[in-house]
Amino acid sequence: MALSIPDILQLLNSRATTWYGQEAVSQLEHALQCAQLAENAGESDSTVVAALLHDLGHILGHNQALVEDADPEALPEKDDLHQFVALPFLRNLFPDSVLEPIKLHVDAKRYLCAVDAAYWAGLSPASKHSLGLQGGAFDATQVKAFETLDYWHEAVRLRGYDDLAKVPGAETAGLAHFSQTMARVALAPPQG
Repeated sequence: MALSIPDILQLLNSRATTWYGQEAVSQLEHALQCAQLAENAGESDSTVVAALLHDLGHILGHNQALVEDADPEALPEKDDLHQFVALPFLRNLFPDSVLEPIKLHVDAKRYLCAVDAAYWAGLSPASKHSLGLQGGAFDATQVKAFETLDYWHEAVRLRGYDDLAKVPGAETAGLAHFSQTMARVALAPPQG
């Protein structure tokens, strides 16, 4: 089932109000902060939309760490592969310039841990835990392979916004603003 922009807005408004894992912001606050950081940095509309939707797979996949009655102190015991969950729902709506950074944002963390020793030290405890579940830092071969992928630069920048977008009470534009950005990036519906 493909999602529409109104479907995405409804999901974010209704199911993204729970805590974002062990962070002190909701999933919606995290998404809006990511998109705002990307927009403030002058990113393309596609990268702003990828920043907004990069964790949509948590919502669609019913990640236990994001469910309201979940123990906020409990860490997930396995990788939920959220970076892949949303892709089938978004494939007919957005171009690869949105989808690929979403798909690669977890690997971007693994990449950054391999190429920047200070990066790992700056991760939150929850991010360090999830890194272990996601396979840990890349080795040299994985680093080189990652650097050959389309949109890897965008994914690395998205990862930076992801890491910063955990500030309680941060002011951002609302979903109405970013729905216009989504509309500008959306693929044209098939004619006929």
